Amino acid sequence: SSKPFVKVNCAALPETLLEAELFGYERGAFTGAFEKKPGKFEIANHGTILLDEISELDTKLQSKLLQVIEDKEYPRIGGKDNIKVDVRIIATSNLDLAVALAENTFRRDLFYRLNEVSILIPALRERKEDIPLLVEHFLNMYSRKYKRKVKPPSQKIIGILKRHSWPGNVRELETLVKRYIIFGDEEVLTRFDEKAPPVKPVKSSSKLDDLVSLNSLDGT
Repeated sequence: SSKPFVKVNCAALPETLLEAELFGYERGAFTGAFEKKPGKFEIANHGTILLDEISELDTKLQSKLLQVIEDKEYPRIGGKDNIKVDVRIIATSNLDLAVALAENTFRRDLFYRLNEVSILIPALRERKEDIPLLVEHFLNMYSRKYKRKVKPPSQKIIGILKRHSWPGNVRELETLVKRYIIFGDEEVLTRFDEKAPPVKPVKSSSKLDDLVSLNSLDGT
């Protein structure tokens, strides 16, 4: 499709930065705002915006999001003129929003506005038959990204993965696959409660490319 698809991780930014990311700002709206910047809603106009981890929004941003959904317009931070938007919203959450409603940490009116169609994806521990497919998917994706090739893990390792309880859900599996691609040892896939193996220092700078951490590969 030629229509835009924009993803925003609501848990990745503090409140003030997230508001600017979602709704944009005008030049001079705050310190460091040297030029105006469109928000993600504006960029996603006539398309779709994915709000990942929407349960992480504070009540102020929940109120503003509700207003955008109802009015289909909003001003940038520091602006006076409203920007009209027509956007499909997909919201995801690792937390049970019913619990958030009971604890009054998520607005009930916003929940009902968003909850037109609900899709419940079971936790990985409840669908372990998906593990081989997910491992294959992450291997293909990160092998291309990191330009590294590794063999598919053995059936012994897959069996161990299927017996794990996966408290970190799919992201835990994703991280383990990343480590496997970096270190090339399939046993890394079974080190569930450990940090990434330490990188040994090398004398030759020519080998540094083969001894990089997850953070540096991800550009963080």
